Amino acid sequence: MAGQQKKRLGDMLVDENVITGEQLMEALKKQRESGKRLGQVLLDLKFTTESEIAEALHRQMRIPLAKIREAKIPGEVISLLSQALVSRHTLIPFEIDPNNPNILRVAMSDPLDIIAIDDISIITNMQIEPMVATTSDILFGIERYYGNEQAIRMAETYSKERAEQASQREKEQESNEEVDNAPIVLLVNKIIEQAINERASDIHIEAMDRSVRVRFRVDGVLQEVMNYQKDLLTAIIARVKIISGMDISEKRKPQDGRMTSTYNQVEYDIRVSILPTVFGEKIVMRLASKTALTRDKSELGFAETELARFDEILKNPHGIILVTGPTGSGKSTTLYTALSELNRGEVNIVTVEDPVEADIDGINQVQVNEKVGLTFASALRSILRQDPDIIMIGEIRDEETANIAIKAAITGHLVVSTLHTNSSATTVTRLEDMGVKPYMIADATVGIIAQRLLRRICPKCRVAREMNERDKQRLMLKGSSNPIIYEPQIGGCAYCNGTGFRGRIGVYEIMAVTERIRDVISSGARADEIQRAALQDGMTTLRIGAAKLVLKGITSITEVERISVE
Repeated sequence: MAGQQKKRLGDMLVDENVITGEQLMEALKKQRESGKRLGQVLLDLKFTTESEIAEALHRQMRIPLAKIREAKIPGEVISLLSQALVSRHTLIPFEIDPNNPNILRVAMSDPLDIIAIDDISIITNMQIEPMVATTSDILFGIERYYGNEQAIRMAETYSKERAEQASQREKEQESNEEVDNAPIVLLVNKIIEQAINERASDIHIEAMDRSVRVRFRVDGVLQEVMNYQKDLLTAIIARVKIISGMDISEKRKPQDGRMTSTYNQVEYDIRVSILPTVFGEKIVMRLASKTALTRDKSELGFAETELARFDEILKNPHGIILVTGPTGSGKSTTLYTALSELNRGEVNIVTVEDPVEADIDGINQVQVNEKVGLTFASALRSILRQDPDIIMIGEIRDEETANIAIKAAITGHLVVSTLHTNSSATTVTRLEDMGVKPYMIADATVGIIAQRLLRRICPKCRVAREMNERDKQRLMLKGSSNPIIYEPQIGGCAYCNGTGFRGRIGVYEIMAVTERIRDVISSGARADEIQRAALQDGMTTLRIGAAKLVLKGITSITEVERISVE
């Protein structure tokens, strides 16, 4: 039966031109060696994708597709099957037929799995109608609908064990026993998995007066996801300190560490910061996928004219390119994208970073270590003796680093770096404040990119309305027409997890340093004079770029006002 089923899946994929006959034969051979399911073998060999397999099953077998990420599955449907069962068979209960309460529709990664269908039918005493979904969508659903329940169960298990053992425990042994406690290990892992699943960039675990609050930063905004009993705090902190290489016994001073976690075959780099507060230590974990920082420039959200300007800046053989914006505005992603674009066999690229955020093949990356005297400035001096063509500096923080970077750019190197400023023009005045002479800034700088990240309105539940005169004033637009714009729906939907927004897009202000701008900078002009010259040379401000995204229906007016005031 199993052999026929797997063969049948293969034949269907061949019939749908998803794979070739030769690819099927190779996959079947590998499948016999590994014992894995045929679908997984085809994915491992990169002959197809999860979506293509699901679509083929949908068309060939007329099995309906389950859109798990867009649906809101009721609690009474989820409670029909246990977390252990759905994880074992990679499936999730999706809906009860509205016309027949005895029929349960189940989303399955393998809707041809007769054994799983029989299992569910016996447990629920219902007729099962399979639906098809990708494995990653089902794992997302399991994490979303069963994750909190599992985390609560782990927390309760830990509290119960702790209460039972409290009388026998010696105070000195507490931290060691807590670290080895399995429910806490699982709970910390579960918090990280849930954060990754919800697309969070940061996890905040905070000591409150009587509880422990867990919040995720999703699309730049913090959302509370869980509250635990206060007695869990010591164990959670001990576990996090152990896996991120910190000192467990030190509770009075701030500490920094890092760890890696693999979820869904993607490796995540997690930077951890611990800070003592009035009610206990607070943990912040910043999540970064190893692959998320190195993306194609077309994915960054550049408009066509901006993309052309970005390419033009990158063609400069020497000079300094600066990317500016507040923390969390996507500067590192733009920087790594630029480096990937410049990364060719004939150039020597060296970076100095704190910390190294993503590994790129073919680039020499140096990690700052102030404990041994390896600062940005000292690393830069050493790098200049390494015959570099391109230098990337994670951030220009002080006068010494700024001067070395500018001199390197003037002496024939291409330097790319970041600064924390609000606009392209104010970047020039910030360098002057750091003690760099205006004529040197003018001579060295080839381009400055200021950027922000705007939340995208959820495409599934957005609300359309006509623009009015007040909207035009807020966006500084002129004209008599009232185009349709969109607002996020209050309360959102399942696809955006009730926020009204899903995902973010970059908005950019790219100032290519022309002869006119160079002359203005050399004269020691103010930021507003530099901006005026840049606007005359065709620069688009952040506000104008953001307003265009409102008119395209991508973001809302409130988002524009959140990132830019002019």
